[in-house]
Amino acid sequence: MKKLYSLLATVVATIAFSQGKIVINEIYGAGGNSGATYTCDYVELKNIGDAPLTLTGASLQYAASGSSSTFNSYQALPEITLSPNQTYLIQEACGTNGAPLPVTADFVGTTNTSFTGTVYNTPLNFAASNGKVALVSNYSQVVSPTDANVIDFVGYGTASLYEGTAPAPAASTTKSVERISGDSNNNGADFAAVTPTPTNSTLAVSDITSSKVKFIKNTLVTNTIEFSAKANVKIYSVNGQVVKTAAVNDGTSLDISALAKGVYVVAGDVDGHSVSQKIIKK
Repeated sequence: MKKLYSLLATVVATIAFSQGKIVINEIYGAGGNSGATYTCDYVELKNIGDAPLTLTGASLQYAASGSSSTFNSYQALPEITLSPNQTYLIQEACGTNGAPLPVTADFVGTTNTSFTGTVYNTPLNFAASNGKVALVSNYSQVVSPTDANVIDFVGYGTASLYEGTAPAPAASTTKSVERISGDSNNNGADFAAVTPTPTNSTLAVSDITSSKVKFIKNTLVTNTIEFSAKANVKIYSVNGQVVKTAAVNDGTSLDISALAKGVYVVAGDVDGHSVSQKIIKK
């Protein structure tokens, strides 16, 4: 992800992203394919900064992985304001296989527009394993990950373009590519192929705030969560409902065997700071 510069056509988006903290957090491209986990493709954005930010006049662009495959169209995004640590789920093309997304998308793509002005009444349609996705400050065509209007860029699988020295790993019918380590501008280091975990903006309830404090040792959980700090915690479902509360200490564990498999957010107060972490229960 790169800082934006003062081009007249992108002034609004430049202001919105002056912190450089809204990123592409997850991509799932096998929606509806045979063996797919979910029926729809999706892209998840996330504010990894320390303050609310607004995305205005931005677009999402997709291209196939090959060197001859260019970005041929854009999808205009609505104005979006994201609080720290808040995610935003964008649903794209759907098929017939797999389960519906477990949460309601914040935005459902229905059209995309060519750079010559032709409007196609279809969402973006990603390949299952390999591709290139760009979050862009305007509606201008992306040529390179280093273009001034590129907010964030992810090349995965066999992608010919990517940030840094290597692409993110390939996705599959049962794996998305998800950000695992902030934003070092290196897709190969920042992403991993994991079980898809679509998360919409409703998880940003008042108790869930951004923090660099990591108070959970194991974010991939079978039956117990291991804690590294004393806290009073609440566990939220992907729908924003509190499903469990507890008081924990450094070095203690919490039994969540009664909870269904899926994605949860654990929020608490550590040394006077509100913190939260996402976990996946296998």
